[in-house]
Amino acid sequence: MKPVLHIDRLIGGYSMNKPVLHEISMKIYPGEMVGLIGLNGAGKSTTIKHILGLMKPHKGTVQLNGLSLQEDPQAYRSVYGYVPESPIVYEEMTVKEHLEMTALSRGMTQQTMNERLGPLMERFRMTKHEKQLSAHLSKGMKQKLMIMNAFLAEPELYIIDEPFLGLDPLAIRSLLNLMVDAKESGSAILMSSHILSTIEQYCNRFLILHQGHLVAQGTLEELREKSGLKDAGLERLFEYFVLDGIEQ
Repeated sequence: MKPVLHIDRLIGGYSMNKPVLHEISMKIYPGEMVGLIGLNGAGKSTTIKHILGLMKPHKGTVQLNGLSLQEDPQAYRSVYGYVPESPIVYEEMTVKEHLEMTALSRGMTQQTMNERLGPLMERFRMTKHEKQLSAHLSKGMKQKLMIMNAFLAEPELYIIDEPFLGLDPLAIRSLLNLMVDAKESGSAILMSSHILSTIEQYCNRFLILHQGHLVAQGTLEELREKSGLKDAGLERLFEYFVLDGIEQ
């Protein structure tokens, strides 16, 4: 099986003289949910920006379905859907107009949009807000809009950055169920979150970043084997690889 996302020896950051990421390599395959975890400043957001094409690698490559952004920008960007940590909305557009714009940009037919949009609106309890301007939405509702925008497109890869901030418990549950459905349908999911208990429960594999280095990656069992911490949970394993200064 070919990876949806393949990062090979990526060196990158904001300054050529002071890279944030140091030879990061990872692969993410269809039908798996992968947790990207690390302390603040570890390089998670920088990694995501390189995947999105917002930053250019100093060295190394980032490919989606075997293509780099430079080779085919349109095909590259069509592979992923993105849920940012902080909602980004057009304040003078309604909820439905945001979603219609996403559908149009993805070349979706009106019928397909309607078939997907109704269930998403109901799942996140946003049906009665579809004509509301985004300027009047709460932070949680704006985050729901970001989630619906990403999942409306049904991409091959979901990139989800700290998605639970501002969401109520029911919305968190709806998002988790939606991610499980997407994974079971064959999509890949890369999720960054500090809520390790949730990451542990839902993700198949884990990527642990520390000071720009990928210090460990693998399933829970593989991380336990590498650390020698039998039956340890993700929080203790994270402490081992990061706080104890152990690099693999």
